[in-house]
Amino acid sequence: MPEAPAHTPADTPAAQTAATAAPAGGLYGPDNLPYGVFTTADEPDRRRIGVRLGDTVLDAGAAARVLGSAHAELLSAPTLNPLLAAGRPVWTAVRAELHTWVREARPELTAVPLAEATLHLPFEVADYVDFYASEHHATNVGRMFRPDGEPLTPNWKHLPIGYHGRAGTVVVSGTPVVRPHGQRRTPDGPVFGPTQRLDIEAEVGFVVGAPSRMGEPVPQSAFRDHVFGVCLLNDWSARDIQAWEYVPLGPFLGKSFATSVSAWITPLEALDAARVAPPERTHPLLDYLVDDAEDPAGLDLRITVTLNGHTIAEPPFSAMYWTAAQQLAHMTVNGASLRPGDLFASGTVSGPDKHQRGCLLELTWSGEEPVELPDGTRTFLEDGDEVVLTAWAPGPDGGRLGLGEVAGRVVKG
Repeated sequence: MPEAPAHTPADTPAAQTAATAAPAGGLYGPDNLPYGVFTTADEPDRRRIGVRLGDTVLDAGAAARVLGSAHAELLSAPTLNPLLAAGRPVWTAVRAELHTWVREARPELTAVPLAEATLHLPFEVADYVDFYASEHHATNVGRMFRPDGEPLTPNWKHLPIGYHGRAGTVVVSGTPVVRPHGQRRTPDGPVFGPTQRLDIEAEVGFVVGAPSRMGEPVPQSAFRDHVFGVCLLNDWSARDIQAWEYVPLGPFLGKSFATSVSAWITPLEALDAARVAPPERTHPLLDYLVDDAEDPAGLDLRITVTLNGHTIAEPPFSAMYWTAAQQLAHMTVNGASLRPGDLFASGTVSGPDKHQRGCLLELTWSGEEPVELPDGTRTFLEDGDEVVLTAWAPGPDGGRLGLGEVAGRVVKG
């Protein structure tokens, strides 16, 4: 791939906006600086690493080259994977450089308006794991499906339950979601056709950077050494297909057709002010899952879910019972290794109140209580429906940081 020319303010008008793109109090100001990958109309085949600053995209590779950064090669890659693999000391150094350049309003910075950039999947997904970490979500599902039994399964309070998903169908925000076909159960036996109960799952994804060796578990204390950043994630679900197939081995075709992620990966370091303690533990944990009271691993993320532009839920991530550090420790405790680009997700984020439920299955109580919208009611998604997830987190000095949105529109299969 040929190297891009090192632009200057004289030949790149958009560069003038890089210094003034985001005030200090903006959702995408200098304290945020999430990473993505973009192209422009004049060079549609040249993918570049960008950093969001307000409503512009800073060309990180061009900035690194013209300013003589030792990390220019990493930031000139067409994907984040080389940066992910470089490890935490490099992540910290690169972020510090970018932060300094932006704070100093260096005139060499090249940026393009966000509206003129095409955003791509920012990293190549190695493996994908989805968890089931919300006690409120798991309890609601248990009450629906096991009304005469205990809502939570016996293992739920003792380990983070998860399953391995399909990495090849993780797509970037804005990618249309084709209604999947599959088997579903009817009173007359199984039938094949399009799902009738298409749902969303508002989740948070964690992007792994530094790898680990097979046979060597990753303790919670090493979480920040291996996890690069955070993104919003929508794990689309075909509930009727899932209900018929999931016994005894768990989710398969009902989940594997599409998982949407944000185009922007927020560095874990940017979320230091959002760290909170997880909910109080009600059962004793085995040693490798015990929380570190001095290093809280919960995150205060405020998520909003809209359907066709109307807010239907506001799930609080701080209510999640299992933390991402516990999930990573459990995912590797058997000796499974990590690779740069591994993605693991929290599972549906739900809170104790009805308006905090992160999926239609819960919001409509399995279709019995339709959601009222200005343009009609919904139990599950119809063709043409668009779902958008947004979120913010507390930032330094009382400010707010934005997480990149996840949008997807359902199209007929």
